[in-house]
Amino acid sequence: MGAGDVYLGDISSCPFYMGGAQCEYGKHTQLIIDVIDGHGGGTLSLEGPEGKAFHTRSRVFTDDELAELGIARPAAG
Repeated sequence: MGAGDVYLGDISSCPFYMGGAQCEYGKHTQLIIDVIDGHGGGTLSLEGPEGKAFHTRSRVFTDDELAELGIARPAAG
């Protein structure tokens, strides 16, 4: 982890961090992280004998969700 990394929470009791700039860029989105079978193919894997990888996706928060979180919608363009 680097000095600019941001703690986002735990996944199965393991702390999860993201780079500060990436976290700021994506603050208007919900980050969804799934554990799937396999390695590679656009996934983030932690190599090990389990044959599992992280699959990340995101969705933009609705205006109501952004308001509840106190985040302004980014300007278009």
